[in-house]
Order: sequence, then C-alpha cells, then structure tokens
Amino acid sequence: MRHCVVQALFDDIAFSFQLTQSTAMSCFPFRTCLECLQGPSFATANESYAHLREEVHCVKLDTSFMGREVILLKAGTRICGSGGALATAPIVQNKAYFQATIQVNGIWGIGLATRSANLSNAPILENAWMLHHDGRVYSNGEELGVIDLQMSEGDSIGVAFDHIDLRFFKNNEELPITIPNIRGQVYPCVFVEEAASIDVKFRTFDLNPPPGYEEIMIEQTLL
Repeated sequence: MRHCVVQALFDDIAFSFQLTQSTAMSCFPFRTCLECLQGPSFATANESYAHLREEVHCVKLDTSFMGREVILLKAGTRICGSGGALATAPIVQNKAYFQATIQVNGIWGIGLATRSANLSNAPILENAWMLHHDGRVYSNGEELGVIDLQMSEGDSIGVAFDHIDLRFFKNNEELPITIPNIRGQVYPCVFVEEAASIDVKFRTFDLNPPPGYEEIMIEQTLL
C-alpha cells in the first residue's frame, strides 16, 4: 500500500510538471501569444477533443467499481492496494481478449466477474471466475483445480473469453485449464493484495491474442 501511495504522489508530481512545461511552451513567442490570450487554435482544440473522446471511450479499470482500498494509476491501467476492480465495459462480443502484466508480484487474481462481486475482498471468489497467483482456478467460489504456475515480474497473463470457455495464457503459452459455462454479463476483473501491482491492457497488446480474438469492444449503446 505504501508503495502505491508513493507511486501515486510521483505520478501527480510528474503530471504537474508536464502541465507547467506545456503551459510555458504554449506561450513561447515563436508560437505567438494569441494562444495564451485566446486559447488554443481550432485545430489544436479538435485534436485535444479527439484525444479526450478516445480516452473516454477506451476500456480501463473502473473507479466506480473497485474495492475501498484499491488504488488505480496510469489512467486506470494499473491496480495496486488491496481488493479488486472491474473494467468499464462488459464483454458483449463473441471473442474478447485482454492482458495483465505483473509489475510487483504478490497475491493476485485475474479473470472475469459480475457487478455483484465483493470487490473489497481479496481474494474475490463469489460471482467471479479467476486464475490466482498460486495456480488455483476458481469458478464462482468453487475451486476447479490447480496448475503449476510460476510467475515473475514482467510475465503476462492473457485472458480469452468466447462466452463458452474462459482460457488463460502465460506469455502466449496456453495454460492447461479452462473455466466453462460462464453465464450472465461479466466484466474483466483483477484483484491484488500484499503489495502486488498489475498493469492491464485492453488494446495494443504486447502479446498476440489467440486467432479470432480481439480487444474488448464497447457496446454502441454505452457510448
């Protein structure tokens, strides 16, 4: 937890420095003082709006659905603290994929959950279908089995879901266990405990998704 708080402070300081630097550069004579007096140009405003719209519509971890002691960093792509968080969008397409990379190892779980899951718990068992740090795999509170899983910092877990089976990959190698028969509206979910820190990617993956799988699409009615 202390590591996450310190990291959050550094992120805030870095953001403030970038903001100050950006403001100073925008008033630099070679870019004219009109932008300082009248605001950015129309083209710049359009670019900023497009970037903001893209960020708003990107899937990330959801500050509205996270545990009480969870800390989200890096615009909702890094989780630390204690507890879990859901993604901002459910999986509605036929085949979806996302990826989680271990930044600081510890106690963690990666998979899917409904909005009924208790996100302040770690581990999250009920209303969740997840692979845990120790190789145990749970389906809505029931342990399905345990696999030999040795994870180090920098290793990634890929999660592939086709509304029938939930499959897991370690660094592009499929793990020998599947969670079947998941029903209802489910969201990507990650929980952490004991100083663990995990980065989640919902697009621009470091590892290739399985054939036919792609990044999570936001349902049109949610835009």
